[in-house]
Amino acid sequence: MSFITSLTRMWLTRSVQPFTFKNEYDQTLPFAECENLGLYVHIPFCKSICNFCPYCKVLYSKELCEKYIDALVQEIHLVGSQHAGKKKVTSLYFGGGTPALATNRTKEIIDALKEHFIISEGIGLELHPDNVTVDVLQTLKDAGVTKISIGVQSFRNKFQSILGRKKIDISAMRSALEAVPFETVSMDFIFALPGQTYDDLKSDIDEAFASGANHVAIYPFIDFTFTESPVAAMPKKEKRELLDAITQYCLNKGYSRSSIWTFSSVPDANYSSMTRDNFLGFGCSATSLFKEQFKINTFDVESYFERISIGKLATSLTIRFTKRQRMIYWLFWTAYSTKVEASDFERFFGVPLKKMYGFELWLAKRLGFIKEDEGTYEMTLKGAFYYHYYEHFYTLSYIDKMWGIMRKEAFPERIEL
Repeated sequence: MSFITSLTRMWLTRSVQPFTFKNEYDQTLPFAECENLGLYVHIPFCKSICNFCPYCKVLYSKELCEKYIDALVQEIHLVGSQHAGKKKVTSLYFGGGTPALATNRTKEIIDALKEHFIISEGIGLELHPDNVTVDVLQTLKDAGVTKISIGVQSFRNKFQSILGRKKIDISAMRSALEAVPFETVSMDFIFALPGQTYDDLKSDIDEAFASGANHVAIYPFIDFTFTESPVAAMPKKEKRELLDAITQYCLNKGYSRSSIWTFSSVPDANYSSMTRDNFLGFGCSATSLFKEQFKINTFDVESYFERISIGKLATSLTIRFTKRQRMIYWLFWTAYSTKVEASDFERFFGVPLKKMYGFELWLAKRLGFIKEDEGTYEMTLKGAFYYHYYEHFYTLSYIDKMWGIMRKEAFPERIEL
């Protein structure tokens, strides 16, 4: 699979140069010059560790969590104070881990960020189903959270068992969501689990919208090499049939498709921390993307503390993009929304999209992956599946390798992908 992604990278970047991440960073970050800038905060704590989850997380303890939030607030001020005045940003998202384990200090984190940033499009936070209580939801809403995403994974007991999760009290969750409404209530599900059928996934989606959600995300199961998950991946043919069928079901129901695997029952409901031109990340494993570089913080909590305590950034690795590399990164994650606007590409890079990738766009149309309408390129169902299929290779070739190393080394010297 690395052979496939390497060939694609060389073709699209017109270079044999790999993506090279080095143990270096700029102490002053160039976020002030960025437009369409998003914010991300990582809270790595969990009460228990799910065997399928690849993200940076550690077992929760109150003392460790409090120490982490202290360092996090310090990092926010360290970075935010680099820009005179307040920088306008699109949005703020909290991920994890289980961010709700720091509910008592969420307002403090948001207030620290608001000293340096003006958040224009809302604040989102991820929740475990156990956290969906009236007290937690009200505390989050009072802190300024406007969107929540609940990691359901599946309402079906057989899949909860496979994933090592316990049964969800749907009635209690529905009651809490009715008592404390949010602008967006998203529920996450995993598809392509062993034995999962169209009816299984359809029932989960129906249950979500009936239980207070106005947005659902249906993420594919990916078998990371460094996790301890016993779950086997679904064969390609079955996966495509399932994705196509459930996508068509959602579209027939009148749900709006906002990305490869997200659908909403009302037009303004959205939840995504991924589709941003640039973003600024805080906390362990958080990443930051700028016009010419991408950086990722250390995964190690103690190393994070040590760096922040001496007034230095917790950056573990940085890549300095070539222009073509940055274009590919922009296209890959913009396409996640299923649409690419040629005008947006030209605004960002100062060169027409067709001039840089005219042949690739022509070929994608010929293969039935995309359709074009006056400079808007939109994925077909076939194109959406193959985007997902390629992302699977990308994830296992690049992200799996990088995260696998960074889970063991706080500050690797160099990683080539």
